[in-house]
Amino acid sequence: MSTTLNASIEVDVPVRVAYDQWTQFESFPEFLGGVDSVKQIDDSLTHWVVSIGGVKREFDAEIGDQVPDDHVAWRSLGGGVMHRGRVEFTPKGADETQVDLEIEWEPEGFVEHAGAALRLDDLQVKSDLKRFKEFVEHRRAPTGAWRGEVHGGEARPTPGTTRTTGTTGTTGTLGTDPDLNL
Repeated sequence: MSTTLNASIEVDVPVRVAYDQWTQFESFPEFLGGVDSVKQIDDSLTHWVVSIGGVKREFDAEIGDQVPDDHVAWRSLGGGVMHRGRVEFTPKGADETQVDLEIEWEPEGFVEHAGAALRLDDLQVKSDLKRFKEFVEHRRAPTGAWRGEVHGGEARPTPGTTRTTGTTGTTGTLGTDPDLNL
């Protein structure tokens, strides 16, 4: 049985900064608990290594829909992990952004089921958003940016823009795959 988590936070940076930082997936271990590493494979595919309750898992995630300064939606691909989510960015003024996160995941094994039953996963997501807020507000500028879009898992770079990170960074616009729009 899947579990759906919702959390929101206001961050004191412009929407572009919040969005650009969120799409730098390789920086996720700096503020997401349980995330050991994220490797950007291409503009719409990432490889994740996570540790939850002492269990290490690896899986790929497809960015299915991404629109700059608006939202990112993703889903896991294989690896025995069912995980999908959507994050939305809403400007609340020139220097403030509302970040709304929805995650659906399928707990596996006793530890994950117990954690979900006790709503420890909900506490983790809220804590992760607080760490994202601290991270992005402290930096005041994103660690990189890519202003393209992704629709249906297919990346479409914005004409006239280039990647501003030395890694295979990430930021795009996710498409309209109905399976990814939570």
